[in-house]
Amino acid sequence: MGGILAVANQKGGVGKTTTAVNLAAAVALAGHRVLLVDLDPQGNATSGLGVARHELERHVYHLLMGGAALDDILRPTAVENLAILPAARDLTGAEIELAEMAEWEYALADKLRPAAARFEVIFIDCPPSLGRLTVNAMVAADGVLVPLQTEYYAMEGLTELLATVDSIRAGLNPNLTLAGIVLTMYDGRTNLARDVEQEIRRHFGELVFKTVVPRSVRLAEAPSHGLPVMLYDGRSQGAEAYLELSRELLRRYRFSPPESAHQTENSGAAT
Repeated sequence: MGGILAVANQKGGVGKTTTAVNLAAAVALAGHRVLLVDLDPQGNATSGLGVARHELERHVYHLLMGGAALDDILRPTAVENLAILPAARDLTGAEIELAEMAEWEYALADKLRPAAARFEVIFIDCPPSLGRLTVNAMVAADGVLVPLQTEYYAMEGLTELLATVDSIRAGLNPNLTLAGIVLTMYDGRTNLARDVEQEIRRHFGELVFKTVVPRSVRLAEAPSHGLPVMLYDGRSQGAEAYLELSRELLRRYRFSPPESAHQTENSGAAT
């Protein structure tokens, strides 16, 4: 499997951005070169990694609409090996402006794919909708990672999302896969959470990650400090969950090392 994962769920409040930020940070902390693309106009992944949205002169909107190069937008973070393509509210306009572009579905793929060789894993934090930005993310991606809150209506939204994945695979990106489902905001003390987990695992089997992400005060607090939870409180349940999830993701998929790593190894072998 390739290394571009769209983190998507059209339902808000399911831990989508929390998963994108903390899973990207956990994979980076494991020594892998990671890029997080904030494709949500709310820009929560951007601020959650300590980048001030109001200070941005250029962000992912300017990449998407063709006015800036990726390296002009790329920002480092407090996490070693993790960079971000930040977002700001201007990105909202892209939903309308994309419709005026020829082959608008490939706007992100055309910009992101050439950069993919520089990173082992690229996570795209999608907006909580199935609009043009999310379609762009899925066309650019190799797989879709779905954070799913363990609640009554979870299956309804998932059905619509999977139909979109199937549609994009059929018409725009034949290589797109369902990379997995992550159960989030889990409270094992309730019968509802356990029942929903059992039902989802019965329907989707091995596609559901074994690691579940619990409800956690530390996970909720960390973004206000501009840090992933591992740097905010590395001993918290939330930090442990995302570290374990990252290990499970890396065991499940073998992502290619960045092109620069190959070049370094080859040049070393020649000397």
